[in-house]
Amino acid sequence: MAESVVSFLFHQLSVWLQEEQKLLAGLVEEAEFIRGEMGQMRAFLRVADSNEESDPQLKEWLRQIREIAYDTEDVLERYMFRFAHHDAHGFRGYLRKIYASLKNQKARGDGLLLEEVDVVGIDKPKEQLIKWISSIDSGLKVISVVGMAGLGKTTLVKKVFDDTLRLLEAIKEPPPRGLEAMKADDMREFIYNFLQNKNYMIVLDDIWTTNACEAIRYAFPRSTTHGRGCIIITTRFNNIGNAACSESDGHVYKLEPLSEEKRSCPPYLEEISKSILHRCEGLPLAIVVIGGLLATKNNKIEEWEMFYRSVGSELEGGHLKGISKLLSLSFYDLPHHLKACFLYLSIFPEDELISKGTVIRLWTAEGFVEAKQGKTMEDIAEGYMNELLNRSLIQVVETFYDGRPRKFRIHHLVREYIISKAREQNIAAVDSQGEIPWPNSIRRLALHGVSNPTQQIYKGKNLRSLLFLGPTDSEWGPILYELMRGSCKMLKVLELRGAPIDVLPDEAFTLYHLMYLSLRETQVKVIPKSIGNLGKLETLDLKRCWITKLPIEILKLQRLRNLLLYGYVHLHGYFEHIQGFNALYEIGRLLCLQKLCYIDLANAGGGRIKTVREIGKLTQLQRLGITKLRREDGKELCSSLAKLTNLRSLVICPIEEEELIDLEYPLSPSTFPLLRTLELQGRLERIPQWVGPLNALTSLTLRWSGLREDPLEYIQGLPNLRMLRFHCGSYEGQELNFKAGGFQRLHILELSRLRGLKRVRVEKGSMPLVHDVTVADCESIVEMPSGIEHLKNLNHVDFSDMAEEFVESLIVEKTKKGDMWRLAHVPQVVVYNWVNGEWKPRQF
Repeated sequence: MAESVVSFLFHQLSVWLQEEQKLLAGLVEEAEFIRGEMGQMRAFLRVADSNEESDPQLKEWLRQIREIAYDTEDVLERYMFRFAHHDAHGFRGYLRKIYASLKNQKARGDGLLLEEVDVVGIDKPKEQLIKWISSIDSGLKVISVVGMAGLGKTTLVKKVFDDTLRLLEAIKEPPPRGLEAMKADDMREFIYNFLQNKNYMIVLDDIWTTNACEAIRYAFPRSTTHGRGCIIITTRFNNIGNAACSESDGHVYKLEPLSEEKRSCPPYLEEISKSILHRCEGLPLAIVVIGGLLATKNNKIEEWEMFYRSVGSELEGGHLKGISKLLSLSFYDLPHHLKACFLYLSIFPEDELISKGTVIRLWTAEGFVEAKQGKTMEDIAEGYMNELLNRSLIQVVETFYDGRPRKFRIHHLVREYIISKAREQNIAAVDSQGEIPWPNSIRRLALHGVSNPTQQIYKGKNLRSLLFLGPTDSEWGPILYELMRGSCKMLKVLELRGAPIDVLPDEAFTLYHLMYLSLRETQVKVIPKSIGNLGKLETLDLKRCWITKLPIEILKLQRLRNLLLYGYVHLHGYFEHIQGFNALYEIGRLLCLQKLCYIDLANAGGGRIKTVREIGKLTQLQRLGITKLRREDGKELCSSLAKLTNLRSLVICPIEEEELIDLEYPLSPSTFPLLRTLELQGRLERIPQWVGPLNALTSLTLRWSGLREDPLEYIQGLPNLRMLRFHCGSYEGQELNFKAGGFQRLHILELSRLRGLKRVRVEKGSMPLVHDVTVADCESIVEMPSGIEHLKNLNHVDFSDMAEEFVESLIVEKTKKGDMWRLAHVPQVVVYNWVNGEWKPRQF
């Protein structure tokens, strides 16, 4: 962790020295020395970070190094503001103090085995593994057991191994003598020859690297005349489990946490025991360790409740030492660049469904993301997220239609661990009760619904990030205003999601270092002209607040990457309009923009056509949303879109539902090589010709299109389309035909409010992977789609707001045919009606 802090500072110093040489004059030598020392330290710190837990002196030294790095950052950032006003007074003295501190702190400078326990819920996975082993006919098969720390992977595999061993006890050969003393190469050759034409099973526990998988491929005989081989590995990493099995046509068993039913006392302890089990979230090791602790306590409910409240401190204080060691092992194995990112996740409230996009923007603003040539910071940060997912340290709870993670959560015990670790290493402090004293030099503070927030907030002169997350009451308003007028002048991140404020004080717009500002879901109505003072701002998040207009001074924010300002006006049931903000005439000056959502062309300053042309200058855009488009804007829009080759998401909305959006202008098939999401609202004469070649497209939504010809033939060949949605009169014909061979990758199909549609036909061989179908408010359809029985992978079918005749036909078919009806293979078939502003399930 010290390495992460020093690496970030090393990068800052490099940029700063490059930008400020004229102002530094005779100070360059001292600054270069500090930069050089920190550069040399990084390699050593990577090793030291991984050993600090076992060496108290090293741990203290690393803490001091972190503090020196933070002090250096404080000095730099204070003087950056002064340098901007040509004032360097006192800087040399500060540099010399840092120089002396670094000289005084120059360098001075194991495995864990857990005992086997009886684990509940192990029988079913054990049976599956034995079944796979028994089915091996010849050659070598690899079986991978994958899952997060503490799930019982080792225990499961050991039980399978022991059961097999008991069966073979009478016939097994003793291991050859001298095996332990052999060199690695000799042992590899001996084992390979020894196992030829034999039946064998080998267990390799806790594999952490792909290099180990490579070794497996060559260390054991792969195909033999008479023998059968089975290798079972356990690992926390999905990619390692998949890689190990890839060439042997093996199996991957993903071990999941136990369900509520399997995690289960006197009746009066039942409620509190469920709460404690909920904290364990199905981790067998957690249940066993906590069960062992509870066994030492009496059965008084007060004592159990006290234990429940103290689970976090028990983890920190060592009573849950087994779990803490497991988590430490995972933490210290993280690459240096991931440690700060992982600990930073402690800022989010318990049970929060955490948005991947929000985390990526925060990580970037905090300086945790290391730049790489040829990649955007957001792409690099997404790679970090995938690494944490791959290591089972965070858990996906919601995905996009194409399988990419959208939201994730953190296991309770993992969260308690990283809260403790982040506080210890001064990465962040979390206060959810208003009772915990804050560290003296706190850098980042996350507040979760604190009811008495007056504690130490006015002492936050070192504060870099202030995050309001979770419910807050009205007394926060005046406290926040005081804070902004107080001493928090060094803020880089100000996250005020849902805060009870309707205006920001003027002082908030003097935060010279601010890189991230979120007023999402507040009641703020106006952004003042002084927003132009925030020259380092990279993210401005104004989603779902009351702002609809931005001042022209926003164009001064030359580093702005994410401009998010929109809300939704809900219509009938599941439909909504998007409201954006006034389009600024010279918006093309914001050359760093990657996300621009949503600009409203109705009142574009300088004229709509000129504004649409300006969009073509934003060549870094990855996500673009446009509202209030008129027919006559189409030609210029297509001309601008042709320049946006980095686009991944495009949403276009008309000024009104009946407005024709004219997008029939030639665009090269290679214009959008990365476009994944396309949503077109408004009337279309036909699907634009440039949609067909969009090979990367995974989601297509049409709304109010009024198409008269069956549009499916134009899009059925899209090779990666996962979600197709026709909404709100997007098709006015009577029949849709899904032909054999079409939509080979489609997963989700939605047909809603297509009032003229009477029949849907699905030919065998069409949509073979579709698992979710919704047909809603299509009043002319009176019978189930023909051929729907061919969709063998269906998991969920939703018929909502359909004609009574249609629902009756479902009931009749299900009643008459029972297990033979056409949807008998679908696990979930639901019928809903929209009644008094909410969906009501219909029994059928």
